[in-house]
Amino acid sequence: MDTLMIKDFPIEDRPRERLIQHGAASLSNQELLAILLRTGTKSKSALQLANKLLAQFDGLLWLKEAALEEIMGIKGIGKVKAVQIAAAIELGRRIGNLTYDDRYIIRTPEDGANYVMNDMRFLTQEHFVCLYLNTKNQVLHRQTIFIGSLNASIVHPREVFKEAFRRSAASIICFHNHPSGDPTPSREDIEVTNRLVECGKMMGIEILDHLIIGDNKYVSMKEKGFI
Repeated sequence: MDTLMIKDFPIEDRPRERLIQHGAASLSNQELLAILLRTGTKSKSALQLANKLLAQFDGLLWLKEAALEEIMGIKGIGKVKAVQIAAAIELGRRIGNLTYDDRYIIRTPEDGANYVMNDMRFLTQEHFVCLYLNTKNQVLHRQTIFIGSLNASIVHPREVFKEAFRRSAASIICFHNHPSGDPTPSREDIEVTNRLVECGKMMGIEILDHLIIGDNKYVSMKEKGFI
């Protein structure tokens, strides 16, 4: 009987394509493992190999405790595949051990500037970046909203607040860089800030600050009285 390989499945039923279309949460453990394995053997597809792996270790319960040699003990899983699985399991373990205490807390404009300065100070185009915070001012997520020309940053409030709703954020701190290195606010910077603050009031999500990043220096629109 011929082995049914992943390439023989309809495109919409292949694990990688399903993840792209529907997200990782929609995949079974077997499908997620098959993506990690990437390829099967001459006699087994990646899905069949993943199923064998789960059966050998009674699902994820014992697989997460398996030694590299034990994983490699399964026919069709060599060192490279075993290392990929072990690395993915360890990442999952570390993510599971994260606590809110590990999140960066922003208490002052300087805290915010320090969080992005090294990434933004040398950019040659303007980037508009938002940090989404919880009620304790801990950073939940960082998102680049817009990349514009050297002298303009066109930011639509819809894009800023859409991510806030997705992350259940309590507040937002906005940043954008001036490639010239001079963080002095422009008229447009003030207008963008005012528009976002007003939208935040209507939506119940506070814009805590808008920081303009220059060459190792910054300006806080809150400290300047624009927020």
